[in-house]
Parts: sequence; C-alpha cells; structure tokens
Amino acid sequence: MNRLTKISAIAASLAVALALSANAGTVLDRVMATKDLKVATDANWAPQSFMNENNELDGFDVDVAKDIGKRLGVKVEFVTPGWDIITAGNWAGRWDMHVGSMTPTKKRAEIFDFPAVYYYTPAAVAVHKDSKATKLSDLDGKVVGTTATSTFEAYAKGDLTLDAAGAPPFKYEFKPKEVKSYANSTTAFDDLRLGDGTRLDAVVSSLPSIRDAVKAGYPIKQLGDAVFYEPLAVAIEHGDKEFNDKIAAAVKAMQADGTLSKLSVKWYGVDYTVVK
Repeated sequence: MNRLTKISAIAASLAVALALSANAGTVLDRVMATKDLKVATDANWAPQSFMNENNELDGFDVDVAKDIGKRLGVKVEFVTPGWDIITAGNWAGRWDMHVGSMTPTKKRAEIFDFPAVYYYTPAAVAVHKDSKATKLSDLDGKVVGTTATSTFEAYAKGDLTLDAAGAPPFKYEFKPKEVKSYANSTTAFDDLRLGDGTRLDAVVSSLPSIRDAVKAGYPIKQLGDAVFYEPLAVAIEHGDKEFNDKIAAAVKAMQADGTLSKLSVKWYGVDYTVVK
C-alpha cells in the first residue's frame, strides 16, 4: 500500500467512525427530548396485543412496552404496521422500538439490535375440533396456515433456524403439502374455524394465541405437544447503543422486581419469562 492509498484508507476509516459516533444516541436523544416513545406492535394478536372493548390496545406486549416507557420516564405511543413491514427494517423514524414477540435470530440481527429477551413461549399446532388427526404426523400432506415471515411459517416450511440464546432444540413433526401465509394468526384461525379441511387442516401459532382463540369460542383445539420454544425480544434498529442499553436496563429491572413474571401470569396464567 503506497502512502497516498494509506492516507485515503485512514481518512475513510475516520469518516466511518465519525458517522457512527454522530448517529449514536440520536434515537434516545429524540425520545427523551420529546418524552414520546413510538412502539410498533400488532393490533390483532391476543393475548399479546389486541384492541379491547374500549378500542384501546391491550395485552402482554402492550403492558411490557408501557412499563419500559414508564421506567424511561416517557409516554408510549403505539403504531400498528404489518408484521412484514416491521421485520423488513428501514423504519425511518416511523417508530422507535418494537415490542411484539420477535425472535432474535442471526438473520434478523443483520437489521436489528435486541436489547433484551423478555419471555419464552411455546409454539404449537391447532386443528379444528372435528379433525380426525390424533398426532402431529397426521398433518403430513395437509394444508397448514401460519403468519407470514414468522418463525411459525419457517417451521411449517421446514426452514426454521433458532439461533437465539436459550432456545432448546426441536424437530419437524410433519411435512405439509401446502403452507398458506396470513397477515396474523387470527386470520388463519378464522379460516380454520370454517371446518376441518375447508380451507385449512391446521394452524401453527403461539400456544398462548391458540388458547386465547379457544377461550374466545373458536372451534379449534391443540394437537400434540409444543413443536418448539422461542426466546422473544424487544427490537430496535442498529445504530444507538445508548438507547439499546437504556431498554436493556429497564427490562432487567422488570425481571428483578417481578414485574415481568406478574404480567405473564396476568395474561397467560403461566410465567413464561423463565425457561422451564
């Protein structure tokens, strides 16, 4: 490397370092200056997040986000973009943080930072109550519904990678003929409730969502045991370590004082915040 090339390389490195330094803290600075934290979540995924009878967002993820905001000393404002839009990244300041049960995989870590895992949830399979299936392998060659771009979809397609810390091993219990992807689990449950095999033979979703649908009167039931367990984390875009650290500290405090456990029991009847 000649002297001119070396100087140019050093200058380029300094420019990158300065750019990163200039970006550091910008989200946190804006949030603290405006006292407003914009949080993306789902509006139709009970009991994690849903619109209640007062037309207000409610649920486990919503309560977690509100408590993080309280510990930061800011007001939480919710936005409800589609899951595929959230996971695509390039938020461009439309929201600051996602609290919506995202699995922190290595692929997603190319776009996001994950300040804290706040609970672990089992994924399971639901079938219509009239289904003749008695075991998961009975779904071989069947039509299965899932949420688009989710770990449930990846599992149904035989393409799931759970490389997050705390995720136990799993195996594929069935091989569908077709995987139909939906905007959310509720829409998939709506097709499943029409009848066994009418549009779907099964749905892969979170066990809490399946149980909540059963409580709501959906004529469905869980088939077999949980198919995998996933750690679920708060997500932010790359570039603001200070913001990351503030969120991590808030969630750690929620774990230490029992708030997370209480919220889990409130919404699920089970403490999903620790690995069993």
